[in-house]
Amino acid sequence: MIEFKMPALGSDMDEGTLNEWLVKPGDTVHRGQVVAVVETTKAAVEVECWHDGIVSELLVPVGQTISVGTPLATLTEVGDEGKAADTPIPAAQPAPAAAEHRRWVSPAARRVALARHVDLDAVEGTGPQGSVTIADVERTAASSPGIQPHAGGGRAEQMRKSIAAAMGRSKREIPHYYLAHEVNMDAALNWMSAFNAERSITERVLPAALLLKAVAVAAQRFPEFNGFWRDDDFRPAAGVHVGVAISLRGGGLVAPAVHDVPGKKIDEVMADLADVVARARAGSLRSSEISDPTITVTNLGDQGVDTVFGVIYPPQVALIGFGAPAQRVCAVDGGIRIATTVHATLAADHRASDGHRGALFLAAIAELLQQPHTLEG
Repeated sequence: MIEFKMPALGSDMDEGTLNEWLVKPGDTVHRGQVVAVVETTKAAVEVECWHDGIVSELLVPVGQTISVGTPLATLTEVGDEGKAADTPIPAAQPAPAAAEHRRWVSPAARRVALARHVDLDAVEGTGPQGSVTIADVERTAASSPGIQPHAGGGRAEQMRKSIAAAMGRSKREIPHYYLAHEVNMDAALNWMSAFNAERSITERVLPAALLLKAVAVAAQRFPEFNGFWRDDDFRPAAGVHVGVAISLRGGGLVAPAVHDVPGKKIDEVMADLADVVARARAGSLRSSEISDPTITVTNLGDQGVDTVFGVIYPPQVALIGFGAPAQRVCAVDGGIRIATTVHATLAADHRASDGHRGALFLAAIAELLQQPHTLEG
């Protein structure tokens, strides 16, 4: 028998509320399959199962708030169905009512319904197979005079408290050191212009994709910046999953992962980045995207900030920050000229690395951005 437990959905998340079961007892599930939706202070997260098996019992009913590590369900390994059938289940433990079939409600629509105090049972779904969309919830709210928009301050306040707790823990426990480097972006921007000239508007890439790819490739070369500090020891990660700091429209911040960045082409990185940003702001992320980042990038260039010094997301050990690209006077090839540069910064955990290695890591990122053709493959 395998226990499927509530995963940790970020360093600032201790508990969540089970919104929906997407499986029932008897269903066969596979590794990576979305089996439940959990509401946190930041988003409605689609929780994936990390085992193959058959659902034996759902232990938590919809609507219950549970802590990280709480068993949510039990699974039987495929081939062990007979053993499970021989094991008596106490009559005092009926399956949760949520195991029954329910029409699908998108996590984003569920969040809007909660904020607008809309009873989802009263909403007529117009999505595929009768699923409920945001537009369905908004239409119901508009046609019901008694339904008033929720002030929204509660969620924003909870999110701020969660972020503050995580960042407070980071500054207390992690001996940060900081480095900065000015990166010439002319070659990267020229290469990107030529790359985009051959593509339609919807297929074009933004500088953010180049930045993510450069960080990921450099992190492969310097593995001490790509991993986790756990149990008083550094544990390098097997892959490079870059967390992207995303500001939410209602306030707050999430940093979901773009997976396996070094092995992807630039346009694939761009597509994955656009997808995760859209779903983060719609409140529809997957548990692996929240829990998998091995290093985080924060890019405040669109806010006009020259330089950003970030705070590491525990248990990660490094964070890269990028400011706004700007034209600056630079010494290039023995002469003085105007170049477009960006300030890149590193916040790193001194337990896992040192300033010498950090300087080499930042220099590698700069070198990759000045040879952008090497990032395409």
